[in-house]
Amino acid sequence: MLPPLEKALFALAVLATAVLFLRPMILRIRIIAAGHSENRSDRPVRRLGAALGKILLQRCTLKNERPFTGLMHVFIFYSALTFDTLTVNHTLEGFFSGFSLLGHGRFRMFFALLTDVMAVLVVAGTLYFIVRRFLLRPKAYRTTPLDSAVIYAFLILVTASFLYYEAFAIAARGGARGYASLGNLLADAIRGAGVLPAAVAAHEHAGWWLHILLVFGFITYVPHSKYLHMFAGSFGMLVRQPGSGRIIPTLDLENSETFGIEKAADFSWKDNLDAFACMECGRCQDACPASRTDKALSPKMILVDMEKNLLAERKAVLARDRDAQKPLVPDVHAEDEIWACTTCGACMHVCPVEIEHIRKIVGMRQSRVLMESKFPAPLNALFRNLETNANPWGVGFAERGRWAEGLNLRTIADHPDAEYLFWVGCAGSFEEEGRRTARAFARLLTAAGVDFAILGTEEKCCGDAARRLGHEYLFQSLAAETIETFARHKVRKILTTCPHGYNAFRNEYPRLASGLASLSPEARAHFPRIEIRHHSEFLLELIASGRLKPAPGTGTRIAYHDPCYLARHNGLADAPRAVLRAAAGAPPVELADNREHSLCCGAGGGLMWTEETAGTRINHLRAGQILEADVAAVATSCPFCLTMLRDALVDKDRADVAVRDLAQILAEAAGLAAD
Repeated sequence: MLPPLEKALFALAVLATAVLFLRPMILRIRIIAAGHSENRSDRPVRRLGAALGKILLQRCTLKNERPFTGLMHVFIFYSALTFDTLTVNHTLEGFFSGFSLLGHGRFRMFFALLTDVMAVLVVAGTLYFIVRRFLLRPKAYRTTPLDSAVIYAFLILVTASFLYYEAFAIAARGGARGYASLGNLLADAIRGAGVLPAAVAAHEHAGWWLHILLVFGFITYVPHSKYLHMFAGSFGMLVRQPGSGRIIPTLDLENSETFGIEKAADFSWKDNLDAFACMECGRCQDACPASRTDKALSPKMILVDMEKNLLAERKAVLARDRDAQKPLVPDVHAEDEIWACTTCGACMHVCPVEIEHIRKIVGMRQSRVLMESKFPAPLNALFRNLETNANPWGVGFAERGRWAEGLNLRTIADHPDAEYLFWVGCAGSFEEEGRRTARAFARLLTAAGVDFAILGTEEKCCGDAARRLGHEYLFQSLAAETIETFARHKVRKILTTCPHGYNAFRNEYPRLASGLASLSPEARAHFPRIEIRHHSEFLLELIASGRLKPAPGTGTRIAYHDPCYLARHNGLADAPRAVLRAAAGAPPVELADNREHSLCCGAGGGLMWTEETAGTRINHLRAGQILEADVAAVATSCPFCLTMLRDALVDKDRADVAVRDLAQILAEAAGLAAD
């Protein structure tokens, strides 16, 4: 197709494209590799299968958040695959006249039709995003407008140049080109216009060059744009860690010189990969309760600012010169950003490329707490109370078992052979509504004939809030004491009404038990054998087995609020609803955000004990959804959610809408005395 001189020029164009693409790509790969080591190579076959399934079937973007937008992205994705195949063919065609990667038979005819269909779809998808980003301008899209404009321009120009080339190529040959309906239609128009054969041939030649050079230009731009997510995001899904939102990496407090994430050098290679994988779609920002209530935090901007900083400090990052790097807080991320996160995991759940936001934010908190002793003032009292009395309220140890007065419960010390240990938790021990929940659950267990005991004054805080607020030392101290206590009493099964304790015991303590040097060998060996159950799933089993026989209510409209650490982080959404249905006599009313998409109450991440002053209070936003549902009551299965929702409804002068735990509602339905 090309004469010798043009072949030489084309070869230079290919070489220049390769250089301009590979140089920035190699730089970014080196930056990623400069992060500290982390093993993400386990279960390679399962990882590869899961990643390919999500990428090739586009399950990563076809989630039930923004479904239509996801469909438009699917159009562009499959169009890109089609045109990428075409680009390879055109490139080889430039060197080998008459070459066809697709052959010359029926498959090529069908591919011509596919290409025309994809050309229409990519233009439709691109126009949709242009309207959405530049005309509708939702909050989540108001970043990097120039980058978006360049990408959209390339997508349209590449597609238009292909149709230009295809139309004249078909016209030059005097017949139809396969099933390329759009190309054939345009070719017929060219013939009908009476364009001379020489001019048609010239246009075909120019169209070929125009299309391939635009494609090459787009390729060279990709490493500098958010379109890089095609590569970084795909690899990120291969090395993702399922459930990473519910687990904070354990710090080696004995052998490390620095703690948490203070500078770019403290990120792992996976963290650095995430920075380049971000699509900047803003789904995380739309889902984030802090962002939705006008706080400083945007999970999206955490990643965008990370990427900018890694590139700005690339020399120091590549040289692993930690001293030459600036502190991330407050130079890259503001204090208000990192302290606004509830660690609810909504950002990670909706992210198409499954970026791990939480551990980066908590890592920066760890640095501020452990290295700088800089944190919001209200946390001084919390940390002091946890250190001195092992509970957030600072109530003396002697008071921890008072919630059970009159219930004739035995402690594990008095009943060492108990099948279950009821872990009451701090809220169940000291907070008024939490105590009602604990008493209701204890009555249900007793009525069902469950063999259980409590720790009483031996129980201490599980440390969840301390860990997520960055005080890893305090968390490990509390956790180590608790693990030793479980081993000393040979605890076999644990029941808890608190999703935060449930998550800590089920997901974080096992990792800690295997690596904490201060633990005794007995404790280290014992903890992994303990079975952890949340009260919602256990109550459902008691109902299903007939050990509890509630008399269903009259069908009062009751909504159910899913706690983040139960439904989203641990996948427990069906059991609470089944319990509520059995107790109330009707399925629960679903709130606007429900199940794994539930809106956080605002208490997670330790924020139960901070002052929420910026924007709207998160629990007020959730209370608004409850009031919109027009219900008489709202049920939940977390003591923190119980407090936050109750307070918000009182603030809105709607104390008539009751907020109650599942255990309280079920106890009443079972005819058990209530407090």
